[in-house]
Amino acid sequence: MTLSNLSNNQKRKRKSATRLFAVQALFQMEASGQSVDRVAQEFEDHRFGAVYEEGEYEEGDRDFFRALLNTVWDHQARIDQLTDRALVAKWPLGRIDPTLRALFRAAGGELVQKDTPPKVVINEFVDVARAFFPEGDEPKFTNAVLDHMAREAQPEAF
Repeated sequence: MTLSNLSNNQKRKRKSATRLFAVQALFQMEASGQSVDRVAQEFEDHRFGAVYEEGEYEEGDRDFFRALLNTVWDHQARIDQLTDRALVAKWPLGRIDPTLRALFRAAGGELVQKDTPPKVVINEFVDVARAFFPEGDEPKFTNAVLDHMAREAQPEAF
């Protein structure tokens, strides 16, 4: 099924799943030192729409996934600087949990692309934070950091 044949709800679900995959892929790239292309291919081949004993993965939007990973790769220094400025001085990016660091990079990539309204990016990635940290304060922290990043990256949107 092509992306153009999907309902708006299906497209939103696919993009939401893709954001989660992007965080996982960025985490894996940092942890393993693997290239963007290698990790992206692995996710596309073994995660997008895969069915395993423990459950079924949502299908991802391959074009959006690749564009987001490549944007983060190409603009990582800028994205990390946005994140650093959003964090308090005692918590530089290097001290942040690696999952949150990957999440901030993925969200920062989408903010830098400027294809999605910042409030949508914030809401989507707060939901991703809830998926990874259902019991903690990380979703609130994520909201505050991403709000700061979005206001700097796209001040015209506020």
